[in-house]
Amino acid sequence: MVAKDYPFYLSVKRANCALEVQTVTSPAKETEEPSNKRVKPLSRVTSLASLIPPVRATPLKRFSQTLQRSISFRSDSRPDLLSPRPWSRNMPPANTKRRDSKLWSETFDVCVSHMLTSKEIKRQEAIFELSQGEEDLIEDLKLAKKAYHDPMLKLSIMTEQELNQIFGTLDSLIPLHEDLLRRLQEVRKPDGSTEHVGHILVGWLPCLNSYDSYCSNQVAAKALLDHKKQDHRVQDFLQRCLESPFSRKLDLWNFLDIPRSRLVKYPLLLREILRHTPNDHPDQQHLEEAINIIQGIVAEINIKTGESECQYYKERLIYLEDGQRDSLIDNSRVVCCHGELKNNRGVKLHVFLFEEVLVITRAITHNEQLCYQLYRQPIPVRELVLEDLQDGEVRLGGSIRGAFSNNERIKNFFRVSFKNGSQSQTHSLQANDSFNKQQWLNCIRQAKEKVMCAGKAGMLNSEAHFLLSPNGSKVLQGETTLEQMDQSDCESDCSMDTSEISIDCERMEQTNSCENEKQIETNV
Repeated sequence: MVAKDYPFYLSVKRANCALEVQTVTSPAKETEEPSNKRVKPLSRVTSLASLIPPVRATPLKRFSQTLQRSISFRSDSRPDLLSPRPWSRNMPPANTKRRDSKLWSETFDVCVSHMLTSKEIKRQEAIFELSQGEEDLIEDLKLAKKAYHDPMLKLSIMTEQELNQIFGTLDSLIPLHEDLLRRLQEVRKPDGSTEHVGHILVGWLPCLNSYDSYCSNQVAAKALLDHKKQDHRVQDFLQRCLESPFSRKLDLWNFLDIPRSRLVKYPLLLREILRHTPNDHPDQQHLEEAINIIQGIVAEINIKTGESECQYYKERLIYLEDGQRDSLIDNSRVVCCHGELKNNRGVKLHVFLFEEVLVITRAITHNEQLCYQLYRQPIPVRELVLEDLQDGEVRLGGSIRGAFSNNERIKNFFRVSFKNGSQSQTHSLQANDSFNKQQWLNCIRQAKEKVMCAGKAGMLNSEAHFLLSPNGSKVLQGETTLEQMDQSDCESDCSMDTSEISIDCERMEQTNSCENEKQIETNV
């Protein structure tokens, strides 16, 4: 080999060695077919926000049906459940304890299935679901007390007074449901079937009136629990419980809300049993009576819970001046809806729609409690003007800010305005999404219609019941009618015309004399 060719020889040898190493390390690539597809290069991540999926906004809170869904509150101090904890960094994920659903036909060795019709089997399944639900409820209530209440009290994580406020009358509900479960198990036959349950439900359902105090306390309990989560000891304890298998990935409030969800489920369970009960069955009449009882109880508790919730928020309104106080707020008994909205400047506002007034506030912390400071003068619903704004119609506050804002910031706006003499207000409010916006529009329109209908009915009643008396004073229509009747009776009895009476008497005498003369002539 010539000396001048030696560098070329080294380069060729190095290339061959590199090819051999590549062949040894990745032998699988020899069997792959060549591909002509172009591989798109990975885009450079400019920010962490691009990796985070969008979170669905919290829907508008409506309380026209308070018991139909769980009470939820906005909490800025809500923990991040995805953030790692010191005690779980090197630990494998725990096996979550799940509750398997049970069926009547699978639980019992049903040897009489060939003798039962499909409708009767469905009836037994519905009765068993009622019984099994009571058993699960009792287990969850005992778990909430044993795994949450007692340890936090023993470890002094919360005071006894705070725990009593959060848990309410939870202990009193356990023996109540144990009584129903015992009654259902007593009437169950050895083969697992149950013949009659209607009379048991009719006798037991009135006990559910004790849910009144528990459901009415839930608003204050949830607010206190959210406030206590700011304490790192409370948050760490709740996070440990959430990551434990016994919790089934449910937090404390899920356990505390189970009785409410069970209460509103009773009408559905009883209707399902009634649907599969024959018309000639003795349970038919009892089940219909039981459904009427539970519907009345749920409706009554729903009203009282709404009133308690309304009172809770009214007590946490902070007025900057006495002129902001309004009798429409004081007389309100129900919060139609409330939630967080933004104005065209991006300021977060908490808006309350009471029965007859719209109140715009800002959430603040006062004496370690979440309160709501009035942002503007309350707006009467009767005089409120509502406008549905199209996307892009509102310009954000500030020319520079509006110029650089994206399209998402100018969507889902609606406007409320009010003008009464020298007082006038206009607010452009932005909802979280289109669904939330539509809910607000529907709530405000319904409130306006209700107020207008009530005003018309009041005017008709006032016109019907109040009439002007001859002296100019207002009297009831019934009283006027009675007075007129009395006057007419008095006139008919006491003001008779004597002249007419005398004329009648003379005529009667003349006719009598003529008749006498004729009678004499006939006799002759």
